Amino acid sequence: MATKKKAPVHAFNLRAIPAKTFFKIKMAAAAEQMSARDWLLKLAEDRVAELEHEGRLPKSKDT
Repeated sequence: MATKKKAPVHAFNLRAIPAKTFFKIKMAAAAEQMSARDWLLKLAEDRVAELEHEGRLPKSKDT
């Protein structure tokens, strides 16, 4: 049986996030039944796609 190759994963730590902002992120993620990590990742991916569509970023090779 063939195994799938996984895309490389990198760590990215956010520090010194104001408590109110962190709470709002957690609440927004919970409202969408997502973890804060997954919510932030989706937010970033959506914004990158928007910038690519506008031509302000080069298009990704994997899309």
